[in-house]
Amino acid sequence: MDTNKRLIVKSITWQLAGLIAMTFIGYLFTGSFTAGGGIAIVSAIVGFLCYFFHEKAWSKIVWGRDNA
Repeated sequence: MDTNKRLIVKSITWQLAGLIAMTFIGYLFTGSFTAGGGIAIVSAIVGFLCYFFHEKAWSKIVWGRDNA
């Protein structure tokens, strides 16, 4: 079992890896690291918000829950 500190560090490094990857992909499409970085940041924020609201919606759905 991971400690909370380890999970936080893993989450941060995962997010940084995603930001670097999205910056590079944005650069390939735009030719600009600035634009690529902007795309990466917006993508991270939108992804976070989509995940949050997705989880909120699924928390109201009882299908498939094991209440045992």
